Amino acid sequence: MTLRRRIIACLDITHGRVVKGTRFTDLVDAGDPVELAARYAAEGADEITILDIGATVDARPALIELIGRAAAALDVPLAVGGGVRSLADAAAYLDAGADKVAVNSAALRDPALVTQLADRLGSQSVVVALDVARDGPGWRVRAVAATEETGLDAVAWATEAVERGAGELLVTSIDRDGTRAGYDLDLNRAIAASVRVPVIASGGAGSADDVAHVLEAGASAALLASTLHFGILEIESLKRDLAERGLSIRLPSAVPTPREVAAWLG
Repeated sequence: MTLRRRIIACLDITHGRVVKGTRFTDLVDAGDPVELAARYAAEGADEITILDIGATVDARPALIELIGRAAAALDVPLAVGGGVRSLADAAAYLDAGADKVAVNSAALRDPALVTQLADRLGSQSVVVALDVARDGPGWRVRAVAATEETGLDAVAWATEAVERGAGELLVTSIDRDGTRAGYDLDLNRAIAASVRVPVIASGGAGSADDVAHVLEAGASAALLASTLHFGILEIESLKRDLAERGLSIRLPSAVPTPREVAAWLG
């Protein structure tokens, strides 16, 4: 059975507002997170991811009240990340209505946290996020909103995170973030080939071609942010385009594509 590929709308927030920049800098305001989350879900997003990008830098938990309001407005899964430092933090986000919790810097400091979260919450609720930059022929992981070098090889850390219980990986290319120059296909291909769990590709979406290429390279889901916030891509038309290319996608409505009609007619 071919698993359907997912389109995930990502909301990077700081101080309660959605922001977006390039390579994690030059942030501009993009709107209200609850309003945008509800809109993208209504337009056909398979999931919503909210990342409080200032939480780890400011050493504070993510905005629980905001997460609760967003969860109440959605009928699709919600993943939350930013400032997850402990089992208690993760449990609080799930109690607020999130379906999944993304952990990044804290897992790099203490990899055993991934195992603890998976054992107590279930692997299906644990997403390990990796912010990575190209380094020669490979990629290195960075921590604390990409401000700290770790020296860790990205593929090696991805493999360890899955072995410790991560149910998904959210892989963000720092080099491509916000550039709309296309995902790092080599990066996503390398990690997807090394693990047995879904890989969510992040960083670089600028067109339907970009999304199709990264899904064809092995990613299970494509994460979109600025292309949605600034009207460059629209979820329903994007998903129909992907379906026309033969990718297994959940369409927002029951209207079949020409490719599906042709397949049914034999």
